[in-house]
Amino acid sequence: MSSHPQRWLESFVDRLYKLRWILLLIFMALTGLSIYPASQLSFEQSIESLYAKDDPHLLDYLESKRLFGGDEFVFVAYTTPDLLEPEGLLEVRRFSQDLSKVPGVNAEVTQNLADALSPPKLNFFLRALIRRKQDEMTELFRSVLIGDDNQTTAIALRLLPEEDSPVSRGETFRRIRQLAEGHTPQAYVVGEPVQVHDMFRYVEEDGNILFKVSLNLLALVLFLLFRRLRWVMLPLLVVICSILWTEAILVLGHFQLSMVSSMLNSLVTIIGIATVTHVAVHFQELQRNNVSRPRAIRQTMVELLPAIFWTCATTAAGFASLLSSEIAPVRSFGIMMALGTMMVLIAATVLLPGGISLGSLSAPLKHSSEQGLERILKKVCLGTEHYPRLILSGTVLLVLFAAVGFSRLKVETDFSKNFRDSSDIVQALNFVETRLGGASTWEVNFPAPPKLNEEYLDRVRALASDLQQANPPGKQQLTKVISITDTLDFIPKIPFASDPIQSKLDSIKSLQPDFESSLYNSEKGRMRIVLRALERQSAEEKLSLIAKVDALAKKHFPGSKVTEKMDAADVKTAEPGKAAGIFILLAYLIDSLLNDQLFSFLLAGTSILAMMTIAFRSLKIGIISMIPNLFPIVLVVGAMGWFNLPLNIGTAMIASVSMGLTTDSSIHFITGFLRERSRGASVVDAIRRTHRGVGRAIIFATCALVAGFSVLTLSHFIPLIYFGALVSVAMLGGMLGSLVLLPILLRLFYKDKVESAA
Repeated sequence: MSSHPQRWLESFVDRLYKLRWILLLIFMALTGLSIYPASQLSFEQSIESLYAKDDPHLLDYLESKRLFGGDEFVFVAYTTPDLLEPEGLLEVRRFSQDLSKVPGVNAEVTQNLADALSPPKLNFFLRALIRRKQDEMTELFRSVLIGDDNQTTAIALRLLPEEDSPVSRGETFRRIRQLAEGHTPQAYVVGEPVQVHDMFRYVEEDGNILFKVSLNLLALVLFLLFRRLRWVMLPLLVVICSILWTEAILVLGHFQLSMVSSMLNSLVTIIGIATVTHVAVHFQELQRNNVSRPRAIRQTMVELLPAIFWTCATTAAGFASLLSSEIAPVRSFGIMMALGTMMVLIAATVLLPGGISLGSLSAPLKHSSEQGLERILKKVCLGTEHYPRLILSGTVLLVLFAAVGFSRLKVETDFSKNFRDSSDIVQALNFVETRLGGASTWEVNFPAPPKLNEEYLDRVRALASDLQQANPPGKQQLTKVISITDTLDFIPKIPFASDPIQSKLDSIKSLQPDFESSLYNSEKGRMRIVLRALERQSAEEKLSLIAKVDALAKKHFPGSKVTEKMDAADVKTAEPGKAAGIFILLAYLIDSLLNDQLFSFLLAGTSILAMMTIAFRSLKIGIISMIPNLFPIVLVVGAMGWFNLPLNIGTAMIASVSMGLTTDSSIHFITGFLRERSRGASVVDAIRRTHRGVGRAIIFATCALVAGFSVLTLSHFIPLIYFGALVSVAMLGGMLGSLVLLPILLRLFYKDKVESAA
């Protein structure tokens, strides 16, 4: 950029100032009009949306839903000493009937221990058989409907497909939990659909509540920093307007918030507060130098508008890099954040001239805290001058130490670790998995003939037997293996039946109407064995179990070519056996989010480097600016490894998100440095003056943002807590990078000659 603000910029700022009242009124009116559409922004609550459309785990899960109707089960469990007594079984049946009446539950296929041991509608033959084989029947339902203690039972509710349910999933779960809480003794509700719903519910509810709390906390922090109500209201005005405009546009564009984009409001708040803080500090400094308010407004906008534009542009470019993701919510998050960032640019540009002009505004006094801060900044600046090699060496060692932490990173697959130990879902999981069995339902499915025969069923038995032995020594991961042969073997051969297997299946229908269709699809030629597994396992244990189960399925059913007609065109390939289910989706969820993040991160870095080079018309400055921006990212990700903080839903994209946020400080510092150089200051003097002016703004902005993000530690959803803490660390790292590393780098690469201002 030229050594003096270009005429078009001065002309543009003059026009903004002349039209400030009209612009303020117009955009406030637009904000009012945005309130209703913004309130209609909905939340996508589908776990499938967090996977690429061609992800093999997702395709297997969706295929299973088409073949067998899905495994959307909810289990309601409780313990009672008289469970197997007549009054105990009577209570089980009564409670089951109440639960089956909940809208959204498929009442026809509810399973409970009372009906399993004494079905209400049976022919004489089956009634006598069950009475004679009562103990075997109990073992058949062990770890599903009855625990090893013979005192814990579960009622298995199968949910209607969402499109067929008369109420929302949330309403169904609310009513089930209401009945469970009112039951004596207390009952616990578990199941993957409940866990997934609670995850989205916590994210949505906490996001709204914490955003409001953080705004109030930010208002308090801004007041303590600036001691002026104006500098509290203006940043909040810019943030609120930006968010409402963004949300209204998203609704008009038919976008939905997702798990990934739930942090939209918080991130827009970061960008908005940081932007206005720099304006406030610069404006107040001009006022202290006896510059009149109109001139101070114009000069502030002329000197900072380019920096504001490029901070917003580089931030938007960082988020826009997420468009390279194959996951739709990640792409939409990139679009949303790029849009929100540009809304901050527009809001700050059009609202601040009028907002600063309102009312009386005398030159602010410099408080003792600010004087103390200036002394600290002066010492930091002198420290970078006197000990550059020591600081650089320490930084390199710190980066290397943090980089070693990369190898210690672990992925969190225990879904219950996303919730506080005091939450309903964790307490329910603990109860079920210690007293009844695994709370997670999944499967292996494999080819099947159009008509079952004994030879094929022997292969199914062999696979089921191997699966029952799949647990490692001394460790129970799979708690139940349910195959079609379990029940077929329980029922004796019916005399004179023309088709013994089909006659058994017909008899079983009176026990469980959906038994055959939930395990065997003759039309599509596919069979499955249903598995129950512990949810509370480490990532290594889960992934090892999934791999072992999948290998067993392929070993027993490797797939083959089945020719139905002689015509070669009619040859069909039977797909080999494989593991599938929502248990697997949840286990690989973080891997799905991480898969394309490295490319997105590299794309973000390249984009920001290019934009910084264009902004300052210097590749040298572009490269220099990237170093303090990469520093906090390495620091954050490395710290996660050293402190055993797992990669979860909140932290999976922390590198890409941080890259888009940490550039602001360096852009403002470099802009201030070049501005002082253009006025004839030496490199050392330019850095000292920039430290004194821009440095205060950087510290003020960082303090406010860290305070705001600390509110996320109150969340019920653990990934949000991690996200808030890690973004705060990234912001602090960015501040240190700009105030310590950047001055040293500028002194290394700049000589004492006049440079162009940004």
